[in-house]
Amino acid sequence: MERRLDKKMAYCGVAAALCFAAVFAATFPGRAGRWLRPVAMVSFGDSVFTDIGGLTPIPDRLAERLGISFYNASMGGTCAARLEAERRLDSARGSMCLAGLAKAVRAGDFSVQQTARLREGNTEHFPEIAAGLAEIDFARVGLVLIERGVNDYHAGIPIENPEDPRDEYTFLGALRCAVEDLRRVNPKVRILFITPTYTWYPDMGLTCEELDNGGGLLEEYVEAQMELGEELGIETVDLYHDFFPHGEWEDWERYTMDGLHPNEAGREKIAERIMEALEPEDGAWYTDA
Repeated sequence: MERRLDKKMAYCGVAAALCFAAVFAATFPGRAGRWLRPVAMVSFGDSVFTDIGGLTPIPDRLAERLGISFYNASMGGTCAARLEAERRLDSARGSMCLAGLAKAVRAGDFSVQQTARLREGNTEHFPEIAAGLAEIDFARVGLVLIERGVNDYHAGIPIENPEDPRDEYTFLGALRCAVEDLRRVNPKVRILFITPTYTWYPDMGLTCEELDNGGGLLEEYVEAQMELGEELGIETVDLYHDFFPHGEWEDWERYTMDGLHPNEAGREKIAERIMEALEPEDGAWYTDA
């Protein structure tokens, strides 16, 4: 009698475990048994790479010129680095930064991002973007664009931590960890850093050469990013130096809508500059699988 009972309990335990595994796999994106779609290019950017103003996003323009599939995972207002003061890696809001997204790509688990309940009008669609990112087969992505930096500058994020080069709460630490995570999934992926452009702040009457938010001037972030690109063997598309004219205060109206976000002419200029850097030697990186 006891043996039959033990055997029955064992069967029940196995059945429960299998049931849990099935629910777990179905609930959390990136788990086994799910079909992942290949795309040639993925963009991790901020609002500069989104459709703000109703204009065609820069990644869309690039993909059209190249004739490739792509996924734009850009989220306005996000940083490369983590922001949450309590330094909780399981923070849903903090997970939307570049470091958090890259870590989710490496783990194949976007459950933290998708459980976020963000109420701000410009962030409520972030979980949806993360859900789409979870469907990408990163092992087959040919090109990744990383366009971050201006929000780290706005938030006063420290540029680096001399005692911990992988500190995800610093600009360089977040970039370094993100690159390592993405390369762990796909060692052959081509990664480009896209720097911020020169920016103006008309409401304050200041430019990025005058405004220090606590972490330094924007040019310091740009130059640090370029140095890191050399260290990691990543090409950096420099949109800061000698790109947007800024000899006169009124120059902000030429290529931006508000001193920061590019207008139609600015988006075309940026797309053209990135295309110059993307001229491939063999073209294999942007061929759709």
